[in-house]
Amino acid sequence: MTILQNTPERLVVQAGSLINQCTLTLDRASGNARLDRKLLLWPRKPVEFALADIDHVDVITSHDPASGADTHLPVLHRRTGAAITVPVAEAEARSTATQLRGFLGLAS
Repeated sequence: MTILQNTPERLVVQAGSLINQCTLTLDRASGNARLDRKLLLWPRKPVEFALADIDHVDVITSHDPASGADTHLPVLHRRTGAAITVPVAEAEARSTATQLRGFLGLAS
C-alpha cells in the first residue's frame, strides 16, 4: 500500500499490482469514498459511496483449495451489506485495515 495523501480531511491510498490495482480515496470534506480500480490495463467502473455508509473494516481470510494457500485482504463493510475488498500485498493487509479504521474513527 502506498499512501498518496494523508491529511485530517483526506486519505488516498493506492494498492495492488500492475495486474490488479486500486486507488481508494476517503474524503471527509465531501463525506464520500471512491474506489478506482484497474484490471490488467483496463479501468473498471469506479465505486462511490458515503463515508457514513462504512460500518466497519476488517481483514478476511480466503482459502485457495488448489494451492492450499490462505490470502488475507482488508474489507470495507457497508451498512447495505456490501463488502468492498482492497487488493494489497499479503504483508500489508492488517496495517492497511488499521490505517483505514484510524482515519474513519472505527474501533478495531
